[in-house]
Amino acid sequence: MNYDVIITCAVTGAGDTTSRSELVPITPRQVADAAIEAANAGAAVCHIHVRDPQTGQGSRDVALFEETLGLIRDGGVDMVINLTAGMGGDWVPSEADPSLPGPGTDMIGPEERMAHVVACKPDICSLDCGTMNFSGDYTYINTAP
Repeated sequence: MNYDVIITCAVTGAGDTTSRSELVPITPRQVADAAIEAANAGAAVCHIHVRDPQTGQGSRDVALFEETLGLIRDGGVDMVINLTAGMGGDWVPSEADPSLPGPGTDMIGPEERMAHVVACKPDICSLDCGTMNFSGDYTYINTAP
């Protein structure tokens, strides 16, 4: 029996993936090229995170999202662009006082979390709703508007 499938890719992954592989795309051009390559290989959707070109770490820089999406859109592929909206909800408790934020905490409000989505107008975006525990060492929290 044949089934229709939709192939989705995330060419950079989330978190600190650059320390695990030198093949993770970092610059807007590298991310766009990887997305275009995935589309040409059959992917229908690409979930996009951007990275600081200097550090390789994840970024919320709207200009990096705009550049990356522009390059993908100019790449001539038919692909659904799915932007992340997941950054800015990481709570890492302090070891000294778990009621206080510790190193690695990244909390911002919903307007800032969605600024790149509003600016870029992707086909879809991923917004994690609710609160989730990750790896036993941090919690993902959505703040109220």
